[in-house]
Amino acid sequence: MTKYKAIHTYIPKEAIKLVENLLETYPFYLKIKNNRKTKHGDFRILKNGQMQITINNDMNVYRFLITFVHEVAHLVTYKKNKKVKPHGIEWKINFQHLMLPFLKPEIFPREILSILANYLRNPRASTDTDVKLSLALKQYDKKSNKNYIFEIPLKSEFTYNNRTFIKGNKRRIRYKCTEKATKKEYLFHPNAEVDLI
Repeated sequence: MTKYKAIHTYIPKEAIKLVENLLETYPFYLKIKNNRKTKHGDFRILKNGQMQITINNDMNVYRFLITFVHEVAHLVTYKKNKKVKPHGIEWKINFQHLMLPFLKPEIFPREILSILANYLRNPRASTDTDVKLSLALKQYDKKSNKNYIFEIPLKSEFTYNNRTFIKGNKRRIRYKCTEKATKKEYLFHPNAEVDLI
């Protein structure tokens, strides 16, 4: 189906037919966007009633594919029942159902596949909340000089969004860090990518 050729460079080639089937089954406007720090993708209803999914263009093919199916699951959930929680049980079931055909070693590398299958038992709003899955996916990102915050030593100085922080102790899931200039404390997800000073 050549009309979907633009998406081919963003997904594993072994997933192309399955992705095209989703595009045929659930028509929507797909927009590939430049990196947004706060999200990988989103689903929305436009003013004209058309359904739109946007996905960041800077992700590796595996993260892009998971994000694509995640957002299609929102669309399917919306079509079935408009008044449910965005990442509630209905969305989880739809996401699991839509992801099932993609869970193959021809599509995902084995080191991602088992972790992804485990994540899909109870998927969360973002793959980034699953540390193991996030790390497995990061192996296929373009190399950068950034570190995950959980990797850097306690009391290290780092920059994030052009501000300098000092890493503090872990509180349950997140790390308490102090902004150097203001002395205000902020909580950082373990997978936040920072520049070590």
